[in-house]
Amino acid sequence: MAKILLAEDEEVLRMLVVDTLEDEGHDVTEAENGEEALEFIKERDFDLIILDYMMPVFTGLEVIQQLKEMKDKRHTKVLMLSAKNQAADQSRVLEAGAAYFMSKPFSPLLLAERIEEILDEQ
Repeated sequence: MAKILLAEDEEVLRMLVVDTLEDEGHDVTEAENGEEALEFIKERDFDLIILDYMMPVFTGLEVIQQLKEMKDKRHTKVLMLSAKNQAADQSRVLEAGAAYFMSKPFSPLLLAERIEEILDEQ
């Protein structure tokens, strides 16, 4: 069982992903925006952080930038979800420090498979 933080401002999508990941046996913490995600990140450790690119308060990129400044958290794996799926956007995300990128829309089952691959790398 992995500890996963999901930061996604779209409630329906967040619920769908949480249900899928919990069905796979993971412990999922939900954040509605980047600010809330950062508060959870400061409070506890996660095996994986899943961030939406475009969120209120702090974007996924801004969360990654702040995460990199936290010495004890900077090596946490990050998967970015985004409807901004042009090559330049993907490059920006990966250069910022996300280890993985997944375009929206996506299949929740495909996301679950990708997460298992990421977690198996650890």
